[in-house]
Amino acid sequence: MAHTVFETDGPVATLTFNRPEARNAMTWEMYQALVEACERVDRDAAVRVLVFRGAGGKAFVAGTDIAQFQEFKNREDGLKYEERLDHVLERLERVTKPTIAQVEGVAAGGGCAIALTCDLRVATPEAAFGIPIARTLGNCLSMANTARLVDLIGPARTRELVFRARLVGGDEALQAGLVNEVVADEQLLARALEVAEKLASGASAAFGATKRLIAHSLGALESQMVLESETIARHAVGEEGKEGVSAFLDKRTPHFPRRD
Repeated sequence: MAHTVFETDGPVATLTFNRPEARNAMTWEMYQALVEACERVDRDAAVRVLVFRGAGGKAFVAGTDIAQFQEFKNREDGLKYEERLDHVLERLERVTKPTIAQVEGVAAGGGCAIALTCDLRVATPEAAFGIPIARTLGNCLSMANTARLVDLIGPARTRELVFRARLVGGDEALQAGLVNEVVADEQLLARALEVAEKLASGASAAFGATKRLIAHSLGALESQMVLESETIARHAVGEEGKEGVSAFLDKRTPHFPRRD
């Protein structure tokens, strides 16, 4: 049985994660299939929206298949995994068409990260979102995934979600800003399709441009933060920084060197 199923219905493409016996836990091959789906959608002008869903009704994606971590021999293997996952999610983020996560059941770890990276998330009240990586693997999120989570729900909720390693239900996720809409189980498929078809009838080029502008603005902010940190650090050890600290401790007016 194929662990992913890619289908198109008019302008809507759907990638189904199809390992219901393992709550759709992602294998390396499934991650690669996700990348290939992104490539196919970007190449096909007839496709205007990409939807992700999980098979079986119990999970969207319960995370990465932990059994694969038994292959890790050292710290470098763990770093390579994070780099690999970041590559997959970065490709998903760059899809030029709108993306929708249709979330039923658990979306945890890598599954939650996939949902977060999509443009929109439609879920059921029984859906459960979380990133219990600190508890399950004794690890932390990558910078990119941390930024995505903070962008959606803010730093305080991000700390709470990660530190407590708990799963939040659909209604709480909606209140937190983690999902865009919550609908009853029996309405999920129809509602996700309705949203997808409405997006498909919209201005595709404008959607693509908006996605690029958002990505650029977030990237620009990250660059500004790096520049700010470098600037502060440079000035803290410079002449003016040393003089300012010395003057403060001596309780005197600082005498900054002139720059003629």
